[in-house]
Amino acid sequence: MTRRIAALVRHGDYHQLAGTPSAHQPFGLNERGHEQARRGAELMKSQLAENGWILDAQVVSSTLLRAWQTAELFIDTLSTTCSEPIQHRSESALCERCVGSAANLTSDQIYRIVESDPRFETPPADWKSNSHYRLPLEGAESLMEAGERVAACLRRELEALEESAQPGVRLFVGHGAAFRHAAHRLGVLPFERIAELSMYHAHPVYLELCSDGQWRHVGGDWKERKREGFTD
Repeated sequence: MTRRIAALVRHGDYHQLAGTPSAHQPFGLNERGHEQARRGAELMKSQLAENGWILDAQVVSSTLLRAWQTAELFIDTLSTTCSEPIQHRSESALCERCVGSAANLTSDQIYRIVESDPRFETPPADWKSNSHYRLPLEGAESLMEAGERVAACLRRELEALEESAQPGVRLFVGHGAAFRHAAHRLGVLPFERIAELSMYHAHPVYLELCSDGQWRHVGGDWKERKREGFTD
């Protein structure tokens, strides 16, 4: 069986509301984010050539604008490496962890809302970075649940890749916390490493789906970080 590889790219820097969980904020890339995406695309182009990997003609991004724009900038650079026109799809399955009905409120507002509701227990101090905690609000999910959602998307997409004579790489553009938790769900990252790592903006991390159904990290660097609470 040919090799099947997922290139995971965290979107570039964007116009984020201060003090607000990034989650589903609808804003686009800022100037720095555009430059990060252009540099990241050139990096990926060179990595494909160095490894003899072939870019698949399907690019999949989160539906959030910052991820869609990052994917479009990658496509502008990578289109010359593909033997056919690249098709760009957006999938909600690649979105960041959802905080449900509290979307785009500040962290302090979310904490006070839950704390003051007599139906709920006070959120833990680390509620933003706690992998298993889910806000008790309509539509909310935990980071681990978001990771499983993204992992399921990656499994589905790579299992559907057509066999070819050379290793195939499908590009996925999404969000850091969801990708890291997905990597854990796929067996690539031990749980304790989720909090120790981040992702560079617009730098690919490559995960391979092996013939035995297992996944492994085959390229690209995770970013070592201090534990500061997860952002996407």
